[in-house]
Amino acid sequence: MSFDFDQPIDRENTGSLKFDARRQLFGREDVIPLWVADMDFAVAEPISQALQQRAAHPVYGYTVFPDELKTVMCDWFARRHQWTIEPDSIVWCPGVVPSLHASILALTEPGDPVIVQPPVYAPFFTAVTQTQRQLMLNPLQQTASGDYQIDFDHLQQCAEAGAKCLVFCSPHNPVGRVWSQTELQQLLDWAEQYQITVISDDIHADLVYPEFKHRPLATFERPDVKLITAVSASKTFNIPGLGLSALVVDDAEQRQAINRVFDSWHVSAANPFSITAFTAAYQYGDDWLDALMDYLRQTRDWVMEFAADNCPQIQVIPAQGTYLLWLDCRQLGLKDAELKRFFVEQAGIGMNQGKMFGDVGRGFMRMNIACPRAIVEQAWQLIARAVHARHSKTI
Repeated sequence: MSFDFDQPIDRENTGSLKFDARRQLFGREDVIPLWVADMDFAVAEPISQALQQRAAHPVYGYTVFPDELKTVMCDWFARRHQWTIEPDSIVWCPGVVPSLHASILALTEPGDPVIVQPPVYAPFFTAVTQTQRQLMLNPLQQTASGDYQIDFDHLQQCAEAGAKCLVFCSPHNPVGRVWSQTELQQLLDWAEQYQITVISDDIHADLVYPEFKHRPLATFERPDVKLITAVSASKTFNIPGLGLSALVVDDAEQRQAINRVFDSWHVSAANPFSITAFTAAYQYGDDWLDALMDYLRQTRDWVMEFAADNCPQIQVIPAQGTYLLWLDCRQLGLKDAELKRFFVEQAGIGMNQGKMFGDVGRGFMRMNIACPRAIVEQAWQLIARAVHARHSKTI
C-alpha cells in the first residue's frame, strides 16, 4: 500500500492547539508551527472508516471497554515488541499524563523523593510537584557527539538519598534516545538493588527509526522490580485528541491502588470514539506505521544534512526515535527569551523552548518534523537565512 504523507492538510479553525493557539503562544498567527507533539498527517484509513461507521450510529451513550480492545492491544505489543501482556494487567486511563499522576499518588507517599531525568517532557516535573512529592533530578549526560546517556553514578546517589520512584522516558522525549539493552538492564539492576519503583512512559515505543529497536523494560527478567508501563496508540497513530491510554501493571495490589485513585477522581477513559479508533489502529495500523517511520527517517536525514551544511551553528542531536528533534542552539549566543524571539520573528518558526524540559535544556529548542517534508524544508531554509543574517551582523 502507498500512503501520501506529502499531502498538506489545512488544520486551521479546527480547534487545533498546534495551529489555532499560535497568536497566544508566539504573538503571531503566521508562524510555521513545529512545536506540540502531534502530527499533521491524516490518520490511517481504517481508523477514519471505523470512526465514520461508529458515528453513523446515532446514539453515543455511556460506554464500556470491550474485551476486544485488550485483545488487539496485547496482539500489537506481542508482534511489534515481543512483549507478552496479560490482559488482566491493563488499566485503561484518560491519557498518559493523568496516568503518571495516578501512579505516583498510588505508589508513593507525600514528601517521597521521585526522580526525573531532565531534559524531559515537562509534565514529568509537575506529576511530582503537584502530587506533593519531592522532585529529585538526575540529569542526563551529554556526550561529546551530542548524544545523551544516563548518569548511573548520580542515579545511585539519588537512591542512597532516599528516592522511592523513578519516572522514566523510553524512548526519550525530547532527546530522541532509544535506550540500549545494556542501559535498560543496568537500570533494572539499580531499581532492584534499591527497591525503586519505575514508572516507564513508553508512549513513543512505536515511533522508532528502522535502524534502532525499542525494548520495553517489561520484557526483561525483573523478579523484584516494581514496574509500571504507560502506553498508548495516541502518538503512534496521531489520535491524541481522543484521550485514551493504558497502564500495564503486573502487581495486583498496585493495580488496585491505581484504580482507587482514578475512582476517586470520578473520571472515565471510555468513550465510543476513542475505543473505536484505538481498536482499528492496533488491528490494521502496521503498514501505515511502517510507511510513516520510513518517511520520517528520510525527513530526519534531510534535516541533519541540511543543518550541517547550511547552519552549523545549530547542532541537530541525532534522533533514534520519536518525530521530535532536539536542537542545540547555544552557539547562537542567545538567552532563552531571545532564542524564542529569534526563531519567531526572524525565521517565522514556532518551536518548543528547551528550558521547558528543565534547566539543562536552556539554549536548546525542540522541533516537530511530523508534517509534509516540503514544510520542514521551507522551515529550515528560513532558519538558515535568519542564522546567516544574524552572523553577518555580528562579524
